[in-house]
Amino acid sequence: MKKIFFALVFLFTALAGFSQRMSVVAVFPFEFSGPGLTAFDAGSITDQLVNELGSWGTLTIIPGEEADKAEYLVKGRITRQNNQVALTATTYDAKTNKALNTAKEEGETPADISSRMFSFAAQVTENVPFPNYLLGKWRCVIPTNDGPLTCIMEFRTGRVVIVEQYDTWEQRGNFTLRYQGFGTGTYSYWGHARRTVRGSPVDGFVSISLKMEDALTKYVNFSISRQNLYFDDEKTHFELLGTGFACGDIYRAPESANPESSLAYAQFVKIQ
Repeated sequence: MKKIFFALVFLFTALAGFSQRMSVVAVFPFEFSGPGLTAFDAGSITDQLVNELGSWGTLTIIPGEEADKAEYLVKGRITRQNNQVALTATTYDAKTNKALNTAKEEGETPADISSRMFSFAAQVTENVPFPNYLLGKWRCVIPTNDGPLTCIMEFRTGRVVIVEQYDTWEQRGNFTLRYQGFGTGTYSYWGHARRTVRGSPVDGFVSISLKMEDALTKYVNFSISRQNLYFDDEKTHFELLGTGFACGDIYRAPESANPESSLAYAQFVKIQ
């Protein structure tokens, strides 16, 4: 019995460590005003927003009458003026009642507004924290003619990152240097509703600052700021957009001071 008990404790602890806490958001029934708008329109818009937010799987959505359980409050209104329908909402911190941000969409009819519900929902949650899908251990491997370069990082709670392996590499003509670095650092992650940035999907951004040992000199103190990234649907892969985590340079001319091309860790798979 004792062995079973300890096994259950271990399983619960493991599941708790990998679970993602979701912010609790209360959506109040929208108010309405203006010619031609009815309680049905306001109720329909409220339901559409609740359904849209709930479909993301990243927030816990509750009705306004349960606001005492919420961390964030959403209060909105649908109005008509000069043949234009406007949908507005303000998001509040439930503890302080401080307004965090406002959202607005306009159209000729309530149906026009409905077609832009995702955009409106994204505005509503602009300052609502999403789960930190970076938590865990990740690996990226870059193949080269000199052998694979490997990066293994573990993102922990408390903004701590442990660098188990961070290969850095340099090629000058026919000669190469390789160092298998390791170290620690800090990171900040901010997730949001998926957006399209310059034609690519983006789920959030990360900033990271590392201090490493046994790395090429230029990577001993390494940092990037607000690097966009996106996750697959299962949250087992993520890709950095832009420069990635730099790790190597290729100098075609050995005496050159400027690399002709560079390598960076960008596509990661979750390994733990």
